[in-house]
Amino acid sequence: MKRLPNLIITSGDPAGIGLDLCVMLAFKKFLANITIIGNKDAILSRAKQQKKNIIFSNKLGSHLGNGELKIINLDYKNPVVSGQLNKSNSLQQLKGLKNSIELCLSKKFDALITLPIHKQILSSKKNKFTGHTEYIADICGHKGNEVMLLSNKKLNVALASTHISLKDVPSKITQKSLCTTISTLHHDLRKKFKILFPKITVIGLNPHSGEGGEFGDEEIKIIWPAINKMQELGISLTGPIPADTAFTPKVMRKTDCYLAMYHDQGLAPFKALTFGKGVNVTLGLPIIRTSVDHGTGLDIAGSNSIDPSSFFESIKLAISLAKNQY
Repeated sequence: MKRLPNLIITSGDPAGIGLDLCVMLAFKKFLANITIIGNKDAILSRAKQQKKNIIFSNKLGSHLGNGELKIINLDYKNPVVSGQLNKSNSLQQLKGLKNSIELCLSKKFDALITLPIHKQILSSKKNKFTGHTEYIADICGHKGNEVMLLSNKKLNVALASTHISLKDVPSKITQKSLCTTISTLHHDLRKKFKILFPKITVIGLNPHSGEGGEFGDEEIKIIWPAINKMQELGISLTGPIPADTAFTPKVMRKTDCYLAMYHDQGLAPFKALTFGKGVNVTLGLPIIRTSVDHGTGLDIAGSNSIDPSSFFESIKLAISLAKNQY
């Protein structure tokens, strides 16, 4: 009998669409054992809004899509209202995220799928919460090694920097950081995605990749030397190529994964080409983590306007990555 991947899903900020997606999951079949970490009453309430009947079960085995959900219950101190953030409830969900990471580190689960949380409500004056990617890396003890990858069957885009202001990007791009990112990216494309000889296309930071230094010299001083160094180690790298021609069909056909220098440089074309079918993956971790390619959707929480496509794709990819590790 083939082993079923064992997945854990965090239900996201309770004010957002994460609870709606959990309800939708109850009626979608997957060949995996799936457990949600969230609040039973909140999920039942959201199911009532959707006019769905769900039950909770502790049965192990394939997720049948018959209205049953397996759940690790989290206690919320305050009532959950669709679209209305509550800091206490959000902090409880963050504790659930920490618990789920630890369960994956202890090998009780094969992969973690995260639904969206709200960065602002989790931040304080002392501690800025920058997102799942950085938080999970910190809990795993791999902070600084994490790489954010957006993945689709047709396109993979990794980022050299993540959730920082655009004005801070140039100072964050160094030869050392690029070499670390490229090394992690190459390793995980081979080991987790089973792409034996990944071809990585590096995008320049400046317009026209600097035009020989006319529009910035980061390509000359930082990006080119990092590429050359990693090429000497046998990694297949092309670039730095201008961002405005990076995602043409000709280049895409020759690319297994892009490396963009900053968030919107990579995610804008990725989402334009794949939105609803993209998956966020964190590389450089000792666990598998996937997520949706969208936010909390506070304005549509509890409505009939929610598309579960990215969520279901994130589960499919988690199953695939988990099987690749067997």
